[in-house]
Amino acid sequence: VQLVESGGGLVQPGGSLRLSCAASGFTFISYTMSWYRQAPGKEREFVARINNGGVITNYADSVRGRFTISRDNAKNTVYLQMNSLKPEDTAVYYCNVPTRGYWGQGTQVTVSS
Repeated sequence: VQLVESGGGLVQPGGSLRLSCAASGFTFISYTMSWYRQAPGKEREFVARINNGGVITNYADSVRGRFTISRDNAKNTVYLQMNSLKPEDTAVYYCNVPTRGYWGQGTQVTVSS
């Protein structure tokens, strides 16, 4: 099983990034996928979730209206579009299969001027 995140980087406040998580080694289309994040000195926290069909999504209050989770089951990939980024969004972002406990290695997002 592999979850490989990409797309992180340094962005100014108000900017945008799109994270990707490429999955392999399991039946991607069968599983809900999630994004979590962990800021320095803080606990890992839930960001967003999407069901296997890509129809039902859930968001943390802190990102609702700014972030959008989506998936392409043909490409075994889940995305996180992040707009209107704030310094408090700075964290390592992780892809997760919640019912199987699979985690990626994370990608760093830094929001700073």
